[in-house]
Amino acid sequence: MSSPLKGIKVLEFTHAVMGPCAGLMLADMGADVLHVEPVHGDSTRRLQGFGTGYFWFYNRNKKSLAVNIKTEEGRKIIYDLVKEYDVVVENFGPGTMDRLGLGYDKLKHLNKRLIYCSLKGFLSGPYEKRHAMDEVVQMMGGLAYMTGREGDPLRAGTSVIDITGGMFGYIGILQALYEREKTGEGGFVKSALFETCAFLMGQHMAYSSQIDYKIPPMPSRVSAWSIYKVFDTKDNDKTFIGIISEKHWERFCEVFNWQDWLADERLKTNNLRIDEREWFIPALEERVKQFTKQEIIEKCEKGHIPFAPISRPEDLFEDEQLNKGNSLMEVDMGGGKITKLPKFPIEYKGTRVEKRLDPPKIGEHTTEVLKGLNIDDATIEKMIAEGIIKTE
Repeated sequence: MSSPLKGIKVLEFTHAVMGPCAGLMLADMGADVLHVEPVHGDSTRRLQGFGTGYFWFYNRNKKSLAVNIKTEEGRKIIYDLVKEYDVVVENFGPGTMDRLGLGYDKLKHLNKRLIYCSLKGFLSGPYEKRHAMDEVVQMMGGLAYMTGREGDPLRAGTSVIDITGGMFGYIGILQALYEREKTGEGGFVKSALFETCAFLMGQHMAYSSQIDYKIPPMPSRVSAWSIYKVFDTKDNDKTFIGIISEKHWERFCEVFNWQDWLADERLKTNNLRIDEREWFIPALEERVKQFTKQEIIEKCEKGHIPFAPISRPEDLFEDEQLNKGNSLMEVDMGGGKITKLPKFPIEYKGTRVEKRLDPPKIGEHTTEVLKGLNIDDATIEKMIAEGIIKTE
């Protein structure tokens, strides 16, 4: 495995998704990431419902320091670490790190090379002191409107803004590391949920500027492609088919043996097929429904036509591409449960990310970190007794 960020040391004050996601990318690319959590553990560890599993997906390849940063002794540990670290990542509420004495304006004086990444709800502006979450900005940023049906806004089916905001934080950190190579100085990086959502909506904003009607949500849209939808199958399943070129249309008709449509002048081009949608799409739905899901897949593969079975998250565990393509890694979820989870989705120099560390137990590396600061055993035991730190 190539580890381009090997040697970069990261202090991570994060929880939930956005911050841990940025830290995960740094860790997967080889950085030494130390997840700083309270002595009772990161609250993400205890999430239930759709939050179940967040901690174990976003915190592999990291170490854990469990310390009470609300105490003077706890902050002293952080101040000593900051002098040796390259990056701080945090995604707590506006002003939280400053109130704790751990904001950028404080820490930059301890280490002029420090890169400090804050992941927030909003960038600088009228909203910057507001708290926000993924679903909040999906609603106010137009994504929920575009995802749901008319009059029924719907959040996307994953934490897409948290994850993308974390990615932008990661990109900002890489930019700062590159600039530091030239200037010798670190700097402040900020990424935010709302502006991330707005960036994703940029294509629709550009669309809106060119029309004199309101943009319809995705389920109500007229697609640019005449065939671009989910079809029912003979065996009561569903399959998506997308025909996005005239060569696709020709091969589509050939593999399904629909020579009559290939010869039909009304269907010669994509735009003509869109004009004929009123009768053409119902007729196509009836024809496709004469085949099973597997038959449709085989024909589309033979014709090199874009298609997709409609999968659930649990189907991905056995997906042939993910397994044979080395895109899953085994992760210890605690309690003896091992599962496969997706790797960093990039090939770099012909290699893929591998797991170096399972998600850490609370304070699993506290002793190791403190000994690296030359803190003796007696002092460590005293801090444990006083609730300042926790070791495994």
